[in-house]
Amino acid sequence: MSKRILVTGAAGFIGAFLSKSLLEKGNEVIGLDNLNDYYDPKLKLARLEMLKSHQTFTFVKEDLVNSEKLNEIFEKHNPEIVVNLAAQAGVRYSIENPQVYINSNIIGFFNILEACRNYPVEHLVYASSSSVYGANKKVPFSTEDKVDNPVSLYAATKKSNELMAHCYSKLYGIPATGLRFFTVYGPMGRPDMAYFSFTQKILNNEPIKIFNNGDMYRDFTYVDDIVEGIENVMSKPPVPNDDGVKYKVYNIGNNKPEKLMDYIECLEKSLSKVYGREIKAKKEFLPMQAGDVPRTFADVSDLIRDFGFKPDTSVQEGLDKFAVWYKEFYG
Repeated sequence: MSKRILVTGAAGFIGAFLSKSLLEKGNEVIGLDNLNDYYDPKLKLARLEMLKSHQTFTFVKEDLVNSEKLNEIFEKHNPEIVVNLAAQAGVRYSIENPQVYINSNIIGFFNILEACRNYPVEHLVYASSSSVYGANKKVPFSTEDKVDNPVSLYAATKKSNELMAHCYSKLYGIPATGLRFFTVYGPMGRPDMAYFSFTQKILNNEPIKIFNNGDMYRDFTYVDDIVEGIENVMSKPPVPNDDGVKYKVYNIGNNKPEKLMDYIECLEKSLSKVYGREIKAKKEFLPMQAGDVPRTFADVSDLIRDFGFKPDTSVQEGLDKFAVWYKEFYG
């Protein structure tokens, strides 16, 4: 059954692929994005181009901080489902530019919650992050774990989103589901992500920076798996929990942490295949960065139990697709 869905951050990496999939399934999508220049806006415009051919797509250039405009959008389009993916991303950037995170991730999200309260929706799905687990030692990370020790402001804003959504669910009955994404990658991804910036540097014959001397593990999750996970969750608003609150949080990760050095090796293979010559990275080993964590690892048993789904794209397969796109896009 087709729905009217508001996707915020629609020109973003996950937002664009989600919107594309929803449109192809016959839904009406209102895409909102402020098109900021945190990274190359050309990439955001290319993602939007991919959506504009669909008759049922409406794009609105707006910032979540503008509550008045946001309310107008809700009033005009009356979305049945809201997927909030708009956020200021990036752990390291949050150390240099904290104010941007408060505006986008706290005030912006508050405005979304208020709009969902004033213009009731069937389901609010929003992006949290694996970074809420901070430096938790217990692995894999479970949604049952305590997450009270964030190691970056970005993580603190995401944890705040979960608390705010829970509060609005309890007070105003808004069915809300938070999704803790684990290191999402793929074609048209974010240039500030390691695999993307590594590719640029490797092809320019510049050394890549490897933190914690390479002793890093990440639960890399391919974008198509993330999209499928979001769509599964969207279609099933949470039933009231023991406290009567319609609220749920899920991990969406590959459930298989990869050693960063192995990931780089896969990337070298993918690039060598696509460019038809042997490509090797020059490496510069550095200590751990502030705000970073050595390992992420998702427990996705809830996801399997409730939706019979778990991400399963292998890193090599995902990076092969990324390398093909990268060569097409950047030449």
